[in-house]
Amino acid sequence: MAIREILEVPDPVLKQVSAPVETFDDALKTLVDDMFETMYDANGIGLAAIQIGVPQRVLVIDLQPEDPDAEPEPCNHDGHHHHHQPTKKEPRVFINPEILDPAEEQTTYQEGCLSVPDIYADVDRPKTCRVRWHDLDGNVHEEPMDGLMAICIQHEMDHLNGVLFIDHLSRLKRNMALKKLEKARKAA
Repeated sequence: MAIREILEVPDPVLKQVSAPVETFDDALKTLVDDMFETMYDANGIGLAAIQIGVPQRVLVIDLQPEDPDAEPEPCNHDGHHHHHQPTKKEPRVFINPEILDPAEEQTTYQEGCLSVPDIYADVDRPKTCRVRWHDLDGNVHEEPMDGLMAICIQHEMDHLNGVLFIDHLSRLKRNMALKKLEKARKAA
């Protein structure tokens, strides 16, 4: 497994349309392992293969819900305190996903993206949708999605078509976001 570099705007690769996966093999499993490792390393909840430069229709998502039953981690005796609430890992893989029946009703959510670091903006999307996808073994699944999962999968699916969440904003807001990003980069 390996942590891969996450491409950031304005990398032209992010505008590519990803190709369907045709071979469900070990290379695909390795790609997915790397995607999870990269996503967790960057504290993300979703990642598309194109974000690490692989133009294939592969998404990984883990909303990592807070685990209400988990105990906060005790202090280590070497003086390191762990303040973070433990989260449950619920990794999900979507290969060649398709969105069916997006709801007419929209919902607004403040989105961010590992390829557009530290920029957050409100995006309107269908509130619910059905998703059909293949798993790592090539089996087909179909499931209705709602809440954050519906938003996240629509956001990640956009990547497969070369679309970033800032592309949903007005040109003015998008330019403001990109200027802010450029300024932050210069400061770094």
